[in-house]
Amino acid sequence: MAIDAPSRRFPAIVITGTPGTGKSTHAQLLAEESPIPLKHINVGDLIKEKSLHEGFDEEWQSYTVDEDKASSSCLLDELEPIVSEGGIILDWHTCELFPERWVDLVVVLRCNHTQLWERLEKRGYPLKKIQENNEAEIMDVVIEEARSSYAEEIVVELQSEGTEDLESNVSRIVQWIQAWRKDRGFVDADS
Repeated sequence: MAIDAPSRRFPAIVITGTPGTGKSTHAQLLAEESPIPLKHINVGDLIKEKSLHEGFDEEWQSYTVDEDKASSSCLLDELEPIVSEGGIILDWHTCELFPERWVDLVVVLRCNHTQLWERLEKRGYPLKKIQENNEAEIMDVVIEEARSSYAEEIVVELQSEGTEDLESNVSRIVQWIQAWRKDRGFVDADS
């Protein structure tokens, strides 16, 4: 089943960024504040739930994602009927896996590397994992991945360093949702 993005009533949004940038917090608040129904899917949790991993890596204190299973039809087949309906927020530390035809907006969250380091330390991440994620943030890995995978006009880079950023970012995405719906001729009761 191919997804016909132009006919969807509700958008498909990807919120991505280095671990610790606030993806899940943003996605949860957006789902609560959105003028339309949005379902938040934490893709990492879905991968664990559907056993699309190779097991738990003690050194990294995380599941090792089976890239073949995750990028093969298994995960995408699981997500496609959900995404085809729209009204979805996909929350994951990478975005290139999702076909461009699925996605209406890619939000890449960014954080100062010193603050990111502190957030990951508070999570109890091993030093090696903190260093790798911090380096990825410094080297613009996620934003470059988004820019190379999707049309420039749907990729938005937002700072995520505190509550003020969180509230501003969610408000900005809500405005984008309203404009997206209006551009497609959908009129909301609250608009």
